Amino acid sequence: MCKLLQKELRLAAHPTLYIFMCMGALLLIPAYPYGVVFFFSMIGVFQSTMYARETRDIYYSALLPIRKRDVVKSKLLVTVFAQLGQLLLSLPFAFLRTLYLPEGNPVGIEANVAYYGFGLMIFGVFNFVFYTQFFKTAYKAGAALLTALVPTVLMILAMEAAVHFPGLGWLDGLDRASLLRQLPVLGVGALVYVGGTVLAYRIGAARFQRVDL
Repeated sequence: MCKLLQKELRLAAHPTLYIFMCMGALLLIPAYPYGVVFFFSMIGVFQSTMYARETRDIYYSALLPIRKRDVVKSKLLVTVFAQLGQLLLSLPFAFLRTLYLPEGNPVGIEANVAYYGFGLMIFGVFNFVFYTQFFKTAYKAGAALLTALVPTVLMILAMEAAVHFPGLGWLDGLDRASLLRQLPVLGVGALVYVGGTVLAYRIGAARFQRVDL
């Protein structure tokens, strides 16, 4: 699996996957919808999938002396690397924002604990929908992306809008009390992410087994 992951990272992953991992820097932009950061990550995964399709990487991988389910696992592990890497790389910019832009974000949610919890939820749903759809054929990446964007874009819009509703202002807070109150959101996000990704692997692998390349 280690050699397969090296192949994925060096040959199969499109350069935009790594570029979009750095989009956490957008957290320093005043009055910006930070949910767009997650959208960039999803586009990076899609670009890599398209690149792998056009270079016939999946067909090549299936010819290797490995199980077909390992192909699905390697693709998902690279996606997890990109998504969690993006979140980790964005943390310094979230801290810098609180120092140099303390007036808050009038557009939507702040880059706080709840924000990262919602991000994990969005990524978990995306992984589940995108990979279970894509590995039905291992070819129709565009259709899989459009299907996955429906729930994830709605989740991003709901996240950005929620902080403007009365009684939900704590989701936008950066004070100690609000951040502690947001921890359950982060916990639920982690559970959704792990659950969605594991299910994406199991269902995607089962469907890919039936695909005749």
